Amino acid sequence: MELDKPSLKNWRSQPFSAWAFRHVREIIPTAEIRNDPAKIWDLKFAKVPLQCEALARVRNEIGLDALVIARENSIIYEYYGNGADADDQHILFSVSKSLLGLIADCLISDKIIRKDDKITDHLHELRGTAYDEATISHALDMRIDVVFDEDYTATQGPIIDYRYAANWNPTPESMQNLNLKQFFKSLATKNGSHGGNFHYISPNTDILAWLFERASGRRYNELLSDYLWKPLGCERSAYITVDRSGGMRAAGGICATPRDLARVGLMLANNGNKEGQQIISKAWLQDVYGSGDKDAWDKGTFKEFFGPRSMHYKSKWYICHDQGKLLHGFGIHGQYLFVDPAKKMSIALLSSEANALDENSNNKILKFVDDIRSSLV
Repeated sequence: MELDKPSLKNWRSQPFSAWAFRHVREIIPTAEIRNDPAKIWDLKFAKVPLQCEALARVRNEIGLDALVIARENSIIYEYYGNGADADDQHILFSVSKSLLGLIADCLISDKIIRKDDKITDHLHELRGTAYDEATISHALDMRIDVVFDEDYTATQGPIIDYRYAANWNPTPESMQNLNLKQFFKSLATKNGSHGGNFHYISPNTDILAWLFERASGRRYNELLSDYLWKPLGCERSAYITVDRSGGMRAAGGICATPRDLARVGLMLANNGNKEGQQIISKAWLQDVYGSGDKDAWDKGTFKEFFGPRSMHYKSKWYICHDQGKLLHGFGIHGQYLFVDPAKKMSIALLSSEANALDENSNNKILKFVDDIRSSLV
């Protein structure tokens, strides 16, 4: 009997995920996020790679696919496991949301959108839904109060319809015409008012990508290319999954090489600047570090998962204050991008963990990052 192979049916479960997370475009349709091969940011390699007990620990305790630690203009440590290599475009899951936060800054800086714009002023199709009176800022900060349960273990309900709409699950024939935009219109109920506690809802990020397309007149993958991938000097193109109508899965579908993800972090660690070119505004970074609502976080849906750390969430990024400022993006199954501005350091860590959310693994990785930060002078 022929063994199962990675497919839409099993691609997020082991043992298939270690391969599938690096070959998503062979399972789901995608759109290209082009780089500029003539203008690659040439990172150096440290003559003596970083040596630290924490490195061996994380390799042994976490199912790592890739780990790239970069500082200033150099890669100081690099590791690949589970058959991965440096050229693999690994799915980032919800680190994709953090990249959208950067695109939001670029569009605001170019006066294409304003953070206080109402979502329905751009997307008239959502009038009369739960998104009435919600702003772009509410969506960026995960403070839109839509009835939606982000339960990755669910077998029915809106989150399953969301996966059907995104083309991430085998879809019944009766729902083959469902796409992301149609799904968003079905989110009609809210519990309270927008702007309250942190409430993690992935579809709200996809809605922002749709809004960015509407406001700019350009596809979201083109915005990622023109505002981020090309000016950053990424060494390979990335890509993003799309639904059956070409709608982009901005909340979790970006796939990129670990080194290019580390480049994003290096630019942010250098106050949004890459070799003299300001890619992300200093004002955005100041806002992200300084204006998050800690009370909204403490009363929100992820407080328990991250434990007693002093944190807030702003513009699709997590900020921890326990050991100096640490900015990070986080995705299910063990995807992370960490940025330490004081150390001028970036850590891209990509995995194919069995569980979508694993509190024990998350604690180990955060401890590992703290140890690395402490080891650098």
